[in-house]
Amino acid sequence: MARTTLNAVIALMLMVGLTACAPSPAASLSDLASRAVRVVTTTGMVADIVRNVGAGRVEVVSLMGPGVDPHLYKPSSGDVVKLDRADVIFYNGLHLEGRMAELFEKMARSGKPAFAVTSRIDPAQLIELAEAPGHYDPHVWFDVRLWQDAARFVAQALSDLDPASRELYERNAELYLEQLDELQAYVEQQIALIPPESRVLITAHDAFGYFGRRYGFEVHGLQGVNTAAEAGARNVQELAALIAGRKIKAIFVESSVPPDAIEAVQAAVRARGWDVAIGGELFSDALGADGTPEGTYIGMVKHNVDTIVGALR
Repeated sequence: MARTTLNAVIALMLMVGLTACAPSPAASLSDLASRAVRVVTTTGMVADIVRNVGAGRVEVVSLMGPGVDPHLYKPSSGDVVKLDRADVIFYNGLHLEGRMAELFEKMARSGKPAFAVTSRIDPAQLIELAEAPGHYDPHVWFDVRLWQDAARFVAQALSDLDPASRELYERNAELYLEQLDELQAYVEQQIALIPPESRVLITAHDAFGYFGRRYGFEVHGLQGVNTAAEAGARNVQELAALIAGRKIKAIFVESSVPPDAIEAVQAAVRARGWDVAIGGELFSDALGADGTPEGTYIGMVKHNVDTIVGALR
């Protein structure tokens, strides 16, 4: 189905009456006792929370698959159909999905449950963007502790939506939070293998700020927090100077960002007399393929940590 701009999607929604006369939650959810809860999410990371917390009760459709950059994603008219059929929508928020947030806010005002999973995280725990005061880095999933807060929020939202299954959601959430505790311990154990002076993480875009803050890394991204901001020749040369001057061993490409820019940095570093390796591919704004370990949040985090440790220890 042909892709379209967000304005066209909203126009289509208005034409079919979705934002103007959506059914009330009570009316649309009256038959939940006889079927699963239909959930639509934006990113794979959000979908993974819902699948874990709602296991045995939910059917989840994620709009953004492996390798998809949410910063640049433009919804299709097919996405509108999926959103229309959903009982509830979960998205990341903090402008990760760009102007799609306006669409979700319109839907919420019209009666369709739509929630940003980051909405209950204490703003004091968020990283404010220096270039945009009052706005925050949306990549909170790279801090496992903050992502636990997102999981707790999803459990509460599902329980409020489907109170008959509250005990199931609470039990699932407890099990998932225990798994995330184990993940946190794993990350800390592996990161300890890297000498502190070698904990410099350089990637295609600035997605790893929360990771750096939690686990003690100096982080540099060629592009900014939003991949819509293109890196220029000056950015490449400045980053190359830093890498060559400090003899950093490895830099990293990302699965959702074309590798050309990082390869340009590598070439610029070599021109300065230092041979920096590309240490591997990290998953930043999207999970890996379905059915693989990296297709889950826990597997994605472990892959990233193992890749970083392997290249920098």
